[in-house]
Formats: sequence, structure tokens, C-alpha cells
Amino acid sequence: MTPPISVLVVDNEPGFADLVGEMLEREHEAIVAESAMDAGAALSILEERSIDCIVSDYEMPQLTGLELLEQVRTDDPELPFILFTGRGSEELASDAIAAGVTQYLQKESGKKQYALLANQITNAVSQYRTETALRESERRYERTLTTLHETTRELMRASTKGEIYRSAVETAGEILDVPVATAYAFEPVDGLLEHVASATESGTFADPEQQFERESGRVWDVFSEGESAYYEDVRRESSCPKAVTRSELLVPLGTHGVLIAGTVTVDGIDETMTELLHILAANTEAALDRAEREQLLRENDRTLTQQNEELTRLNHTNEVVREITHGVTQASTRTEIETRVCERLADTERYRFAWIASSDTDPPEPTSWAGVDGTFIDQVCEPGVDAPEQQLIGDALEDERVQVVRNVLEADGWSHRRKAALTYGYQTILAVPLRDDERRYGVLLVHVAGTDSIGERERAVLGELGETIGHAIRAVERTRAMLTDSRLELELACHDSRLLLNRLAEHAGGPVAIEGVLDRDDEAVVFGSVPRETELATVEQWASIETLSVVSEGDSELLVEMRVSSAPVLEILRTSNIQLRTATAQNGTSLLVLEVPQRVETRSVLETFRQRYPETELEARRETTSARSTRQLDTHLEEELTDRQLEALQAAYYSGFFEWPRESTAEELAAVLDISAPTYHYHLRAAERKLVTVALDRNTE
Repeated sequence: MTPPISVLVVDNEPGFADLVGEMLEREHEAIVAESAMDAGAALSILEERSIDCIVSDYEMPQLTGLELLEQVRTDDPELPFILFTGRGSEELASDAIAAGVTQYLQKESGKKQYALLANQITNAVSQYRTETALRESERRYERTLTTLHETTRELMRASTKGEIYRSAVETAGEILDVPVATAYAFEPVDGLLEHVASATESGTFADPEQQFERESGRVWDVFSEGESAYYEDVRRESSCPKAVTRSELLVPLGTHGVLIAGTVTVDGIDETMTELLHILAANTEAALDRAEREQLLRENDRTLTQQNEELTRLNHTNEVVREITHGVTQASTRTEIETRVCERLADTERYRFAWIASSDTDPPEPTSWAGVDGTFIDQVCEPGVDAPEQQLIGDALEDERVQVVRNVLEADGWSHRRKAALTYGYQTILAVPLRDDERRYGVLLVHVAGTDSIGERERAVLGELGETIGHAIRAVERTRAMLTDSRLELELACHDSRLLLNRLAEHAGGPVAIEGVLDRDDEAVVFGSVPRETELATVEQWASIETLSVVSEGDSELLVEMRVSSAPVLEILRTSNIQLRTATAQNGTSLLVLEVPQRVETRSVLETFRQRYPETELEARRETTSARSTRQLDTHLEEELTDRQLEALQAAYYSGFFEWPRESTAEELAAVLDISAPTYHYHLRAAERKLVTVALDRNTE
């Protein structure tokens, strides 16, 4: 129901003020009007009782309407004041607005003006009451906030954590006026939340024996996730159908525990109460931090004990490392080495679990693990998620030394691993690079239950273990390389528009491919296929292409020869002794298939490409094995053929010279190589003779 609106009508014309009041009451049932004949009478009425709105004429004896407004504003600057006058002019309207009237209305004949006036009154009073209530609410909030700050100063003076928890719940019950306030503290040794303090009214209670283990309810969820939660009706929760409280606000206290406020009514906690509890929780957390620091200072006498414990752990670690070293020296494969390392570390009381991420992929991917389920590994590898473990692995590979995250519950960037750490029972992580003198093989990650328990000597021992594992992996890979002729094949996808192959495909409007490359010291001769309708005259004008000519024409494509002076891709391949097997481009993406020497890291190849072409991705990584006789034949040919003979043979092969019908002539290939036709015939015949001799001679090894 709308409360009555008291309106004071001021007009010196006899009977007119009463008429206006009567019409206003008819227009709106909430309006209660009274009249005054002049400004003096109006001021007397204002001194006796409160008025919601003043409706005043302008021309009156003693004081005008605007002069009355000035007097009223002295006591109440916001009281609605409507100037209702028969004298209308732009000058008066301007003066009224400048003086601060709420509304300006000119008197007219008829009843419509009273409906408009009543509407202006109700709108002005509604706004006035709302603003007044808001100011009063703000004043109450400031008083409550002052009380909170005074109470929290006492909180900061508490000497023990128990006193802090008790003071916090008492303060919550007092300033929020809630029947139940409870605090739970995290016990890191047992990994659970324990009840430590409550403040309850008569008829309500909190169980002092209640505990929350890992993933055991909403209190644990709030603590592990580090985010507050509000439940409008606790009984709607399937796990709490008989809860005493109906609504609850749960706020985490950092790594210390949880503070809870509850009411016996549904949705009984408003925004103001929520903000106040968060302020109290922040101050409580600060007080607990301070008490924790002071407690550490009081425990300096435990330093010797801690050092003895560290020595015991180090002796245990050395024993484990010796066993691992003995095991990996007997392993015959890299997988066997990694598996033994993870299983032995996970089998100790010291470490919770361990896993290895290989640096052969980008980003590094887990290859072996023990002591933990696959769900955790999936979280680390989840696509689209910025996993902090990947950054830790990268730091270990780049710095080539052991990295330590001492407490994932507090470390920057690890907040979304908080729940996983509490669930799997670890707080410290070590990242140990696996390397030898020449190459990095990956990172060993070891998870530890406690915090700040990793000493420098233990880090050094684990660092030496990483080098031992690296040398063992290198030894088994060398052995395998002696027994089998394995090759590493990488498939890269480059979306960079600066890559010449992408530019050519975009210009051609269709797929293009590199058929072969003659790599010279000062230039490269590239044989490529392009769609038949390609406008080659434009391509020939590109700065990176010195000359371009058509070698042969097919039904749907052209075989072209291009002399390229600036070829960053070829420079990269030449520097790392990488062979380009195939290269195709279409729709802005080039697919490059590379044969990489085993000594070259996949990661370094990808990083080198990205320095020139940032939009490069690793599509596939394959290890292939070929017959040793084939590789011996390749090596023998390279030894037997001169550079000119090999170049002539490659040019003939790439240009389709050996196809029938021939796609190119010897004269065309001679022009490509800048030699005469007879000279080209001589080199090609010599290369063919040596190739046939190697293939048919039974004495060739």
C-alpha cells in the first residue's frame, strides 16, 4: 500500500489553494493536501510537521514563490517544490529552474492541469523518498562498517589462531545479526577441514565434531576452489535435507579454512551482509597470516630438528637415486627407462607420484607416469587450457636446471590447480630436466605432499639424476640407431602469408606443389607445379624470384622452374641438414614434410621456423625405418657423383625428363642450369652410368 503523500498548497488567492488541494486528492487517493494563504503561514506549517511536497504560486505578498523556495531549501535542500503559477514567461521559467524548483507548471483552465500536477507530485515524492532511504541506508552501512573496523582491530591483536577464529565468528554474528556463524580450519597433515569456532543463538546449533574431508560437500568445495558461495535454501541441497539453517554464505579464508554465516529464513542474506562478511573474512585471513608468521618465529628452536629431517630425506633420496641409476643402466628402451624412473619414485613415502613429459613434441606431452590416474594427466594435456605445468616444463628445459613450485595453493598462476592439488594430496612440484651434453629429452615432474621441504642438496641430487637419465636415453637411442636405420619425419603446417609457397598458391587460386629443389650456394632452382591458368607474368615480377620459365605443360597444370635468390626456408633446412621431402600449398596453408636427423630436436626445428614464420604448427611427428641397403645406396651415390652430375640427375627427375612422353627436353634443362646442351648431356649420361653401375654391380657394398 502506498503511504500518504502530504502536500502543502500555497496561494494567496482566496479559496484557490483549497480548490487545488481538493482536485489533487480526487486525482490521486494517496495525496493529502492542506493550504496556506502566504509564505509565512507555509513556513509555520513546515516547522510543526513534515511535508512531502510544496505546491506554490509565484506572486504572493511578503515573499514570492521563489523566495519561499530559498527559505525551504535552507532546511531541506531536496524537498520537492513545484511552482504552480498563473504568470508564465520564459524569463520566469528560467529563473525557477535556476533557483532549483522540482517542476514548473503554468495555471490553466480545466481539470487536465490537476492530473498533470498530481502526476508531477507523485513522481517527485517517489524520487525524494527513494533518495532519502538510500542516504539513510548508506549512513547505517557506514556505522556498521565503523563497528566492523573497530572489531577487526581487536581481531588483529589476538595472539593465537583459536582466538582469531572465535573473534571472527562472534563478530560475524554481531554485525550481520545472523543466528549461526561458524569457522572451519584446514588441517594440512590430515588434509581435512575441522570445526574450530561457532557463535549461535538459542534454538540453533553447530556440530563441534563435524569435519569435511576431500570432496565431501559444499564447504570443502568452497575451500578447494577458493571462491565464496551463497545458498538461498540449504535444504534444497540433496545432501542437506534436514539442515537447521535455511540460507548460508560460505567465504574461504585463503589457505586457512572457511567462514560461514547462516540464517533460519530462505534467502536471508542480502548484498550488504555479503559484502560485510567478505570484509571480515579478508581481515580474518590477514590476522591468521600474521599469527602464522609469529608462530614460525616462535618455532625457531625447531630448526635443528628440521635440518635432521632434511638429512634423513636426503639419505633416502640418495638411496632411491642409486636404485634408479642401477635400473636404467639395465633398460634397453627409452620407454623402459622412463617407466622404471616413475614407478620407483612413486613407490616412495617421500613422493606422491611422478610423470615424464617428452620434449619431442610442442607442447611437451606426458609419456610415462606412476602413482596417479589418467584423469590427472588428461587435465594437464587438456586442449585450450593454459596449464601451469607446461610453463614449469618450459622453464626447466630453458634453464636446464631443477625448478620448484613450493606451494601450488599460493603460487601465482596455479589457482585453477588448487582443487587438483588438494584432491591428489600434493603441494610441492619439482621439474627435473632430462638431458645430456648435447640434447634435452624432456622433464621429470615429481609431486610432494608437504611445502617448503625441498632443500638445495635434494635439488642437486635430483638434477644429477636427470643427467643420468638423459645419458641413459642417449645410450639406448644410439644402440637402436646402430641396429636400425631410423628417420625422423616432421609435418609442419605454415599459415604465414609471407611464405613464398603460400603467396604463390593464393595468386594461382589453386593448389601448388614443390617437385624438387636444386640448392646452390648463391641461389636455389625450384621446380614446382601450378594450375594451368596461373598468371605467371605477375609472379615473375616478384622481388624474391629472379627468373621464371615453364618447363612443361599438362592438361590442368604447369611445371615451372623458378630461380629464387632469397629463400629463408631453404636457409633453415641447409643450416640443420634437413631434407625437404614434399611441400604443397592451398587455401593459405603450406604443408611441409621434412626428414630430420635424429640428433636434431623437434622443438628446436619448430622454434627456428617460428622465428621466421610465427604461424607455424607441428601437424605430425613420425619415426620411419628404411632398409640399410637403401641408405647405403644413397650414401654411395653421393660419394660417386660429382655436384654437376647429381644436379643434372635431380633436374631431369624433378622436371619429368624420364617420363614418357617427356615433360621437358635436355635443352630446356641445360638452360635452367646455365650450361650448354652438350655439357648437360655429358653430365646426365655420366650420372646415369654410375647409377646403373651401383644398382647392378654385385660387388658394390
